Amino acid sequence: MISIRSLTIAGLTLLIPLLGGCEQQTVLSRIQAQGELLVATRNSPTTYYEGPDGPAGLEYDLVKRFAKEVGVKPRFLFPQPFDDVLNAVRDGRAHMAAAGLTVTSARKHTLRFSTPYQQITQELVYRRGNGRPRSLDDLQGNLEVLAGSSHEERLKELRNTGYPTLEWHASTDYETEELLYLVEEQAIDYTVADSNELSLNRRYYPHITPAFALSDPQPLAWAFAKTGDDSLRKAANAFFKRIERDGTLAKLMDRHYGRIGRLNFVDRRTFWRHVGRRLPKYRDTFEQAASRNELDWRLLAAVGYQESHWNPKAKSPTGVRGIMMLTLPTARRVGIDNRLDPAQSIRGGATYLKLLRDAMPDRIAEPDRTWLALAGYNVGFGHLEDARILTERQGGDPDKWADVKQRLPLLARKQFYSELKHGYARGREPVIYVDNIRSYYDLLVWHSNHEQRQEVRQRIAESQRVPESDESQQASAADVIDTPEGNSE
Repeated sequence: MISIRSLTIAGLTLLIPLLGGCEQQTVLSRIQAQGELLVATRNSPTTYYEGPDGPAGLEYDLVKRFAKEVGVKPRFLFPQPFDDVLNAVRDGRAHMAAAGLTVTSARKHTLRFSTPYQQITQELVYRRGNGRPRSLDDLQGNLEVLAGSSHEERLKELRNTGYPTLEWHASTDYETEELLYLVEEQAIDYTVADSNELSLNRRYYPHITPAFALSDPQPLAWAFAKTGDDSLRKAANAFFKRIERDGTLAKLMDRHYGRIGRLNFVDRRTFWRHVGRRLPKYRDTFEQAASRNELDWRLLAAVGYQESHWNPKAKSPTGVRGIMMLTLPTARRVGIDNRLDPAQSIRGGATYLKLLRDAMPDRIAEPDRTWLALAGYNVGFGHLEDARILTERQGGDPDKWADVKQRLPLLARKQFYSELKHGYARGREPVIYVDNIRSYYDLLVWHSNHEQRQEVRQRIAESQRVPESDESQQASAADVIDTPEGNSE
């Protein structure tokens, strides 16, 4: 007969391993069991934004790859205001934060940080033409920064170490990108931005520019709670180590930042002038031609701008002409008989761009398919194939634009082109050509989104309009600050 004591001992024997298993379960294993990684982030061009084809941004791309590596799906949270991004990690609402976060001494007291993936400097930003300050002593006007940010933390340090009269306004209403817009519009005199944020936003706001750096280079990293074990952060460190070693991190950096420096201040200012004066004449034609050929009209317009700056009478010494700068054989191929007719040129360009894209191997996915097709249009598909062969020989991916663009310039070097079928080519030109088109495309995406937001806000303002007699409640549409939300990569 089995005693109660024996049953109790047997039950405890079975229970102890189960309890031990619960005690040994790590933060990472719990997340894997749940199947979902909660990530606190923020909406900005450098982190996460809605692009033409869905979510985009460097942090989005990194998190998506990390989540896949650990076998879960990411879910992004957008705490407001900014400093609540870190609070969400501290109090357990999020497993981690991936929001372009600077690693600072103050933050390290309450958070753990991953291996850094990028270096930035904090820049004091002013509007070109308003007089460049050379130091904080030269500031003459209002300085506004994002409340709870590393920028505010840095200003506090500077006030305590040599600038006791330094003053600023800490904004809870505007993100850094919106503050840059206010500098562009001369609503404020100065703000502070990370160098990567500033580089991206200078494409949209041509007058903002750095005055001087407020910091030495600082690392950006992901943030994790100090409570619990370190398993999730260690997995992130292993992830960053792998993507740095295999080149994935470099490719992502190139995708998001690689073409920023192509357009200078004059290029951007000229572009925006043409957007206002020339594009309205041809926008409907771009939209119609793009729709018929399953293209984004903004991409088609970007190609047209790169070719001719939307000048219908453009002509090159080699005989290409019109808005889309079609050669005579190409015009005949797409059924165009008058290259100087804007509508015909745009329709022909759209047809030809679709032909180029369809000519790429089926296995090549977008957006690489389009970028490679455009490079082939510029340099010739024979030379593009040579570059893809060279890419494969050197261990790269011949179906990825980021890999092929590194090899295209080698087509001008004898040691490489002498072993390829089509010989010498000015391989740097298609790289610049495609990067410029991508930059113009990003600007047009931002511009069209900006127009849509203005229309929505105008409708809201009109719906909320009160009788003129009630002066105390009147609101002007001019009081609404409009800001951009992001761009495509």
